[in-house]
Amino acid sequence: MAKYTLTVNGKKHRVNVEDDMPLLWVLRDELGLTGTKFGCGRGFCGTCIVHLDGEPTRSCMIAVGNANGSKITTIEGLSPDVSHPLQKAWIDEEVPQCGYCQSGQIMTAAALLEQKTNPSDKDIDVAMKMNLCRCGTYQRIRKAIHRAAKEI
Repeated sequence: MAKYTLTVNGKKHRVNVEDDMPLLWVLRDELGLTGTKFGCGRGFCGTCIVHLDGEPTRSCMIAVGNANGSKITTIEGLSPDVSHPLQKAWIDEEVPQCGYCQSGQIMTAAALLEQKTNPSDKDIDVAMKMNLCRCGTYQRIRKAIHRAAKEI
């Protein structure tokens, strides 16, 4: 077991876990941040995406030892009161059906809007292509991203 200091959503946390423990399980089991979901465990679905130093990262695929010292943002850290333009647009456009993949979708979209404040449909499709939604709400996701872009 090793001790790590993680900065998650602007707060420092000390954890004592195995070096190879996936960041996803540290966030969920050690820190109680359950907004980041487990989907496939192999980095294919995007459900577990968080920002690691501003980059969308599949937290199921990165060991805590590789995240040590990085700035981590989870869906809970995007805004404490669901006031982020993406979160509001997600609600206004009625994006979620089952909702399971939505935290990963929103975190990926947030990273996109940090890079491109007025993305085209193609920009959105490229950025979001590795995020799977079993309910098939892709058109509403794209519409919500455009809506949020106008507010940012």
